[in-house]
Amino acid sequence: MQTKQKIKTDGTKTLSHNKYIQAIGRRKTAVAIARLYDIKYAPTSSQDSPNQDSPNIVVNNQSFKTYFKIPKYLNNITSPLTLLNLENKYFISLRCKGGGVSAQSEAARMAISRTLTLVNATYRSVLKKAGFLKRDPRVVERKKWGLKKARKQPQWQKR
Repeated sequence: MQTKQKIKTDGTKTLSHNKYIQAIGRRKTAVAIARLYDIKYAPTSSQDSPNQDSPNIVVNNQSFKTYFKIPKYLNNITSPLTLLNLENKYFISLRCKGGGVSAQSEAARMAISRTLTLVNATYRSVLKKAGFLKRDPRVVERKKWGLKKARKQPQWQKR
């Protein structure tokens, strides 16, 4: 549920004390829910203390660097923030479930991008050009009856 926000004259929103903006991102069967807090009002129950050289992101109550260990997935998570130069301005709490690690990282990227567009509408055009707001519709095709996989057939025998 969204909370009360103060809207400034330039269109940006400020978050009131201990409140957040929430958005959902999806990819294949993975779902990620992102909560974006102002860095001043970040929850103190997180295990990691704010660090100056990395963004403040927590995934399923773990540091995002321990949850997503491969650099490609870490880059997926931080890419909306680095694109807009907002690395140390916000604290982000992510809840990821379903799918694999790759799909979860792309779903988290979409959720973070959606929260940033709720903060400032001018970010939308930059994130849309980068392709962070479009949901990738590709999913695994279902297995059909009489076939080995979705399209693979048993070998044909003449006799």
